[in-house]
Amino acid sequence: MQYIRITAEWFDALKRLQTAYKQEIGEDAPTAADLESLRQAVDDGRIQFYGCVDAEKLVACCSVSVVYSTFCYSGSGVFEDFYILPAYRHRGIARALVRYAYDASGVRSMTVGCANCDVEMYRALGFRVPLGNMAAYDG
Repeated sequence: MQYIRITAEWFDALKRLQTAYKQEIGEDAPTAADLESLRQAVDDGRIQFYGCVDAEKLVACCSVSVVYSTFCYSGSGVFEDFYILPAYRHRGIARALVRYAYDASGVRSMTVGCANCDVEMYRALGFRVPLGNMAAYDG
């Protein structure tokens, strides 16, 4: 297994993982416009994707969007898009990918918003500092 920052050469594989991820969590598949917007955000450096490659196949991904936070008075990452192909789960990829994303992104902290059913999984992966509740505002 190799852990990488996902660049343009891996974007088609990332699109497949994004579509599988959205399907698994019960959300609509990304549209062509969504994926083009994502490609632009990646190209512009507004979001960083990291992944795990096995035999030249992208089998897992996550993203980190870096913001400045007074929690650590430095760069803090918003951790999202965490997905591992079912055949690759329970092999230690999750913990290694979280650590790789943390180290490679250069942040001093990472936060994650998740469904209640995923809280224990994220705690087991190292997200242990409670920061209250997270909510999204979409206008």
